[in-house]
Amino acid sequence: MDAISKVAQLIGRVALGSIFLVSGFGKLTGWSGTVAYASSKGVSTALLAIATALELLGAVSILLGLKARWGAVALLIFLVPVTLVFHNFWAAPAQQQQLELVNFLKNLGIAGGLLIVFGRGAGAFSIDARRSPDAAFDVAGQGSRAV
Repeated sequence: MDAISKVAQLIGRVALGSIFLVSGFGKLTGWSGTVAYASSKGVSTALLAIATALELLGAVSILLGLKARWGAVALLIFLVPVTLVFHNFWAAPAQQQQLELVNFLKNLGIAGGLLIVFGRGAGAFSIDARRSPDAAFDVAGQGSRAV
């Protein structure tokens, strides 16, 4: 992998993880409002707490590149039901359909980024790469060995 690809993967991973980190902390700092909104959509407080934990743990995993594939899975487990429950544009009132469609498609794009992290891993500039037996080989720019 060339240097530009390594840096791009790092920046992409940080951008992707930041979305969930900021969102998760926002839920925690405004917990009562978050609970009220989630309840209005039929989501229990217990399920909301689990979802918030998945969101924060997955975000940290992606940001650090530590077990990033598992972090991507955690965020996908969080993102799919959130998208279907909170951005169901097909059931929204006419004046909200466009906004919910945009949010639905945004989440679909984010899910695509998570699938790339799941498929490719965290990249060269990550804790995962440092812990790998092939880390020195890959970080030195010699490419990665087939696994």
